[in-house]
Amino acid sequence: MSETSSASVRDLSRAVAPSTHFADQLDAATAAALKTERHPGSAFAGASEDLHTRLEAHIESVRAEMVDLMLDLAAHPEVAFEEHRSSQAIVDLLARHGITAQKGVHGVETAIRAELPAPESAGADAPTLAVLSEYDALPVVGHGCGHNVIAVMGLGGFLGLAKLAEEDPAAVPARIVYLGTPAEEGHSGKEVMARAGAFDGLDAAVMAHGYGYDLADQLWLGRRTLTVEFHGHTAHASAQPFMGRNALDAASLMYQGVGLLRQQVPPSDRIHAVLTSGGDRASVIPDYARVEMYVRSPEPATLRDLSSRVHRIAQGAALMTDCGVTISWDNHPPSLSVRTNEALTGRWVEAQRRRGRDPLPRGVVSETLAASTDFGNVSFRLPGMHPLIRISDAEVALHTREFAEAATSELAKSAAADGAYGLAATLLDVAHDPELARAVADEFEAAGGAIDVETYFD
Repeated sequence: MSETSSASVRDLSRAVAPSTHFADQLDAATAAALKTERHPGSAFAGASEDLHTRLEAHIESVRAEMVDLMLDLAAHPEVAFEEHRSSQAIVDLLARHGITAQKGVHGVETAIRAELPAPESAGADAPTLAVLSEYDALPVVGHGCGHNVIAVMGLGGFLGLAKLAEEDPAAVPARIVYLGTPAEEGHSGKEVMARAGAFDGLDAAVMAHGYGYDLADQLWLGRRTLTVEFHGHTAHASAQPFMGRNALDAASLMYQGVGLLRQQVPPSDRIHAVLTSGGDRASVIPDYARVEMYVRSPEPATLRDLSSRVHRIAQGAALMTDCGVTISWDNHPPSLSVRTNEALTGRWVEAQRRRGRDPLPRGVVSETLAASTDFGNVSFRLPGMHPLIRISDAEVALHTREFAEAATSELAKSAAADGAYGLAATLLDVAHDPELARAVADEFEAAGGAIDVETYFD
């Protein structure tokens, strides 16, 4: 049957299912790379074997509580900035272990901060290191990004270090900060907290994210939000169309312009938009139209360049239609890409191998599968790492009900303990190994040092 005749008999009331050919090719390339690629690990000494053994034991001692909390958060998902029950559950667990935590810190009602002071024996040069948790959920699908697992990995890591320090203060020669960071999904809670001083004075920050693979690193895209409002004049669409200025025409031209722009941007960039308003009746030329958009790119500089091009398209659409235009960037703060600190991730890899995992290097899993995270903003302020830990089968996608189910699975329960140890072990290594600590700082400076995230896009 020819393509023409095939199209003529297709049920046009239904969409055509997307082809899986490209996704199949990505899967095949990943499967081939899995057979040959291995992360080099770390050449630094880190903390002693004895300290790591004791740290593992302390984390195992709170494993059951971690799993209980992980399941509790999954059963009671709360969306961004509304994580009141979730944050209180974390504060209560810390209190049961004799740790006082502050809630409602750094400008966010559901943010948490707890600290483990450095021992006097560590001296004035003791580093200040942070471990982070996320615990907000998605609308409808709940913890379809696995933040319930992220929450207990960060919390368990902090508790493990706290118990090690309680047993032997000299065993943790650093100030350790626990930060509960709300509102990652669709927002930038960490940036809100950063502007209120949450990350001031820190030497490094670490967290880990659930996924379908164990990855030391993966591409994360920077993201900005954009709202464009076009303002025209109404008129009778039949009797006096010449008296109107059509805001929907302007929005349509912008949408088409962005579509054409996609041909001239790097394949790593992403632009997606919806028209949320464009008139009410076909007989009335609309005087208002609204476009909501996400703009993503893998580096701060390329995100800024892409933003400028999209901005000019909006202006051009207004010029072509004689409409007015209001262009509003970043209704909530932008998220930058993640600048991974390899000195830190090398120690994560060694810790995960101790737990029977073998995190893959960047590039094994296709970088077309890229999303965004507000941890990127942290990583451009200070050294950081954001590895991925396997809690599901590889084919299970993030932000789905299936991933929410995976976030309560036996794999997730194992990942909670393995991830908690990995985060705590990485910080313990930095605290005990001056060469590693210098390498972490030097790598960050060589990559460009800190940038002023708040004013970067001004």
